[in-house]
Amino acid sequence: MRGRKPSAIVAGSSAVTGIPKPPAWLGKHARAEWRRIMPDLVARKILDEADMGGVENYCVAMGRVRDLELEIQKAGAIDPVLFRMADKAMQTARQLAAEYGLTPVSRSRPAIRADDLDDGADDLALE
Repeated sequence: MRGRKPSAIVAGSSAVTGIPKPPAWLGKHARAEWRRIMPDLVARKILDEADMGGVENYCVAMGRVRDLELEIQKAGAIDPVLFRMADKAMQTARQLAAEYGLTPVSRSRPAIRADDLDDGADDLALE
């Protein structure tokens, strides 16, 4: 990925304040992931209503990872199609997890403070 990444996830102006029920259409493992992550996301006040689709997508991806792993175990043999599907689901889940501060690295990014915005460190001295 190129470009500058945001340093921290900040509270939104219309943050979700209560833990919403998982959508009925989510599968079993996706609902379990929803219940696991939502208390933390709501407590950190980083979710707006507009973010709910992305959180649903993350939960679907994690549910798919778990569902596919069960299928791989049932197959008992190497199935390249299942492995590719599981790999793609894991990649998607990881990327979405980083978006919402659900990974150790994304949680450890320092917040941008107003006094840090222009410290002159990136300026070139032309002397």
